[in-house]
Amino acid sequence: MDTNAIITSPSTTTPMPGTWHVVQEPFTTPDATNLRRAYYAEVAGRYWERAVTEAEIDQGMLDFPADDLAPPAGRFLVGRLDGVPLSCGGLRLIDPATAELTRVYVAPRARRTGGGAALLAALEDAGRSLGAERVRLDTRSDLVEARALYARHGYREIPAYNSGPYAEHWFEKPLT
Repeated sequence: MDTNAIITSPSTTTPMPGTWHVVQEPFTTPDATNLRRAYYAEVAGRYWERAVTEAEIDQGMLDFPADDLAPPAGRFLVGRLDGVPLSCGGLRLIDPATAELTRVYVAPRARRTGGGAALLAALEDAGRSLGAERVRLDTRSDLVEARALYARHGYREIPAYNSGPYAEHWFEKPLT
């Protein structure tokens, strides 16, 4: 993990400037909702090779709800850099030993600041707290930054474990 990143719970002191603070929070908070919308705008825009409309984002949020990213079998995390919400990610159990990452996002202006590493570490810790022994994810070929992030942090490509409509690459990392 980046030495400038910290992972804390809401009960700890305010982070120092220049640090990432990643905490679990409901996916329905204003910050979480804004980040999920930004995530959808980016992934849909890249897929369609154009800017997406607010109506398309609204529809995407309806088509891909986040209800399974809440306790007891899921988590949603928001990362803040100097108090500004700039990253998010979700985790859900797909079986008792396997957690799946989804909606992993770092705002473009905050990339290469340690936010992705801090977010992944916190998501992996959340997976361990749910009893998961491994974490998996799927992603698309055009999301090259995400694929590079996963590879840098010990995720290895595996055969397809799902048939998601946008899944082109599948990754796994042991948590034990």
